Amino acid sequence: MLISEALEGKFHRSYRNSREGIIQFADLRKDVCGLDEGVFAYACKVRPQWNGTGFPKPDFYTTVYVKVDGE
Repeated sequence: MLISEALEGKFHRSYRNSREGIIQFADLRKDVCGLDEGVFAYACKVRPQWNGTGFPKPDFYTTVYVKVDGE
């Protein structure tokens, strides 16, 4: 299974600005440099949870870093 496929459908919570939702899709970011060996960056589109009251919040994008173990 590809990492991008494994990220889809997973719950994401940003601790920096307290946004959360379900990852809709993930795409490998090749423009990020300076990462350790085995660490990859993915641009993810996240759909916020909506409780049915008020207006639904728009989707947002975030970067998720994934470390792949070499074993």
